[in-house]
Formats: sequence, C-alpha cells, structure tokens
Amino acid sequence: MTIVKHELRQGRVSLLIWTCAIVLLLGINVLLYPEMKSQLDDVNDMFSSMGSFTAAFGMDRLSFGMFKDYYALECGSVLGLGGGIFASLLAAGMLSKEEKEHTAEFLLAHPVSRKRIISEKLAAVFAEITVMNLIVFAMAIGCTKAIGEEIPWKEAGLIHLAYYILQLELAGICFGISAFMRRGSVGVGLGLAITLYFLSLIANITESAKPLKYVTPYSYCEGADIVTNGSLDWVKVSLGLAICALCVLAAYLKYPRKDIQ
Repeated sequence: MTIVKHELRQGRVSLLIWTCAIVLLLGINVLLYPEMKSQLDDVNDMFSSMGSFTAAFGMDRLSFGMFKDYYALECGSVLGLGGGIFASLLAAGMLSKEEKEHTAEFLLAHPVSRKRIISEKLAAVFAEITVMNLIVFAMAIGCTKAIGEEIPWKEAGLIHLAYYILQLELAGICFGISAFMRRGSVGVGLGLAITLYFLSLIANITESAKPLKYVTPYSYCEGADIVTNGSLDWVKVSLGLAICALCVLAAYLKYPRKDIQ
C-alpha cells in the first residue's frame, strides 16, 4: 500500500481544491433555492421559452416548484461537469506522469511488479473519487436541512450514485489511455470529459443523435430521467462499467510491456 499512500499524499492538495470548488458551487445552488422558489412563475417561464436549450438539460420535464427537480437539474450539472473533469484529470496522468516527471527509474528500481503499480495507482484514483463524493453528498444533505426542505433521499441518492459511477467510468477510460501515453495526457482527459458532456446535450436536442446516449456516460445521469423514472437506466450503467473495465484491462496489458523511458 506504499504507492497508494504516496499517491494520496501527493494528490491531497488537488483533491482539496476540487472538493472545495464543487462543494461551494453545489452549496450555493442549494442555498439559493428559497429565493428561486419565491419567483417560481418567472423562473419557469424563462426556462420554458429557451427552445432547444430547455430540452438539452431536461428542463421541459422538471419543475422548479419541487426541490428534487431543482436539485436534479442545478446540482447535477455541478456534479457532472466538475466531478467528471476532476476524475478525468486525476486518472489521465496517473501512469504517464512517471515518465513526464522522470521518476519512473526510481519507482521501477524497487522490488514492485508493474501490475502492482497499476493496481495501487488505480486504487488511489478510486479512493480520491470516493472521498470527494462522500464529502459532497454530506454537504448537500447539510445544506438541504439548512434551508428547511425535506430531503429527497431516494432521488438525491440515485443522482449522486449515477455521477459517482460516471466519474469511475471516466477515470477508468483515462487510466487506460494513461498507460499508452509518455508525457502526460491531461489534455486528453479534459477533452474527453467535456466532449462526452456536450455529446449528451446534443443527443437530447436532436432526435437523429439519440444513439449517442449509448456512447456518453452522461446519458444515465440525466436528472430528469432519474426523477421521472425513480431509478437508473441499468442497461446504460452496465455498458459504461463494461467500457471502464475494458480500459482498465488495456492498462494491465499495455503497461507491463511498455518501454519506460
């Protein structure tokens, strides 16, 4: 577990910054709800008149008069984009950074197999993502209590679970990519998260782009679907987890045979 501890210690500042940023944005959204609720008619009219933009975010199926709908829409965006980017950036450089920072020689000189290095680095990635999500969820519950709203345990739990799975999937994909890169793949991680996010929006706007919902993990995190159906789309979730597993497997196959420079 030495590598795990080292990675957690090395990444603690980044974890703290990203967690604080997401907590701050999420907390502000929740605390603003009483003000938004007092202007319900104006807010609903404004969002319902945005055409394709309304459909892209599922606002045509949600009402700001219900806290669970508001939470699914506003807070889901923060969790999805912020959490997704954090997970992607974290995993994207996890294996390739050793060559970029010229620490590979030191690491590989120790009596540790490359497969163990992969396993411990992957465990560190998943641990950081898990810690961030637990803190964010606890804060969201606290802020909901602070404004006096009834906590929608089922909907909130499903939304947070969906975004947690999404972050794990993005991390798995970027971790696999990291095994093939030599000088860091931060740009790839950032680009992947943002691209998949906007592909999800396009799939909501255009009927001909619906198949994209099976490409982007953001499709099973849509708040409107979760609140309306009361469950996750486990077909899409399973597909996403399978993609994650394949990418992690690719890392296990590539990294032990990689010519480390």
